[in-house]
Amino acid sequence: MSGKRLAWALPHVIAHRCGGALAPENTLAGLRLAACLGFRAVEFDVMLSADGTPWLLHDETLERTTNGRGPLAATADRVLAGLDAGAAHHPAFAGEPLPTLAAAAALCQQLGLQANVEIKPAAGRAAETGAVVARCVREFWAGHPLPLVSSFSRAALDAARASVAELPLACLYEQVDDDWRQRVAELEAATLNVDANRLDDGVLASARQAGIPVLAYTVNDVSTAHALRRRGVQAVFSDRLDLFAGF
Repeated sequence: MSGKRLAWALPHVIAHRCGGALAPENTLAGLRLAACLGFRAVEFDVMLSADGTPWLLHDETLERTTNGRGPLAATADRVLAGLDAGAAHHPAFAGEPLPTLAAAAALCQQLGLQANVEIKPAAGRAAETGAVVARCVREFWAGHPLPLVSSFSRAALDAARASVAELPLACLYEQVDDDWRQRVAELEAATLNVDANRLDDGVLASARQAGIPVLAYTVNDVSTAHALRRRGVQAVFSDRLDLFAGF
């Protein structure tokens, strides 16, 4: 089973949502912190605004992580550009902006960080989001190794693959289903990204036989990470950058 391989080596640990629990999630401050602690790769979530621009956000709505209100998908870029994405995490981060994918890409390249871009489509916008993010990734990383692009949404991944043939994709699962091998083959996926708590050894054995790296989320305990490595997991996503610095 052959896929669109990554042009960069997977590290043992990938910083979850940019800076994990130590910085406001999905922010440039998180990217800077991850790089400062020696991490070589980060993961972050991307969703489209009302203007069709990809911004970094995990939830469909703005309230939990910013001082904004309502769905990101219904909010204009000019409003998003003025939001505070830091104070909700800690007052020390007050004024931290909500970043666009373009800003995150530029900073990743400046800091030497590789990335896993997770497509988080709002309801009803899966195909649109997949296509737009794929094209933006190709544009923003031009001249640099392409990031890994993942999603739980099949429609988003299908659209991403149709839009950018060379894009390294990851099939992202909470619970790996029986047709995952066919799905990986159809997408020519580079990795299989799975919930660490629902990962069984049969899937790991099949993935190893097929030459597909397995990445597990979200692992916040060093002993668990070591156990997963022994079982054959290539990399883990973690919020606890303080525990995994130098892992």
